[in-house]
Amino acid sequence: MQVLFKSRDREAVRLRSFARQRIRFVFRRMDWLISKATVSMSDINGPRGGLDKRCQVQVQTPDATPVVVTSIARDWRGALDLALARAARSIIRRQQAHIATRRISQREPTWTTQPDAV
Repeated sequence: MQVLFKSRDREAVRLRSFARQRIRFVFRRMDWLISKATVSMSDINGPRGGLDKRCQVQVQTPDATPVVVTSIARDWRGALDLALARAARSIIRRQQAHIATRRISQREPTWTTQPDAV
C-alpha cells in the first residue's frame, strides 16, 4: 500500500511519520483491498484555535471508486483517528455489500419455470 501525506501546516508536517504508522495500523487487515491512501491535513481558520483541524483521507480500492472521508477536530491526532475510523468502516461496508450481492446472484432459483400440470 502506498501512503501519501499532504499538508502545508508546520505542526501537521511533524506528524507525517505518525500518520503513516497509524494508516498502516488501521488498514493492516484490509491491505489487500487498498492500493493507495492519501492523507491531507489543513488548519481551517489558522492560529485562532477551536475546531479547526481538518483531515481528509482518500483510499483507492481495486474497483476504482475512491473512498473519501473528511473529519474536523480540535487537534491533529483526533482528526486523523476519526477520519481513519470512518474510512475503515466505509471500506468494510462496501466489501460486505459486494459479498452479499455476489451470494445472491449465485443462488439458484427455488421455483421452476414450467407451469404445474393440473
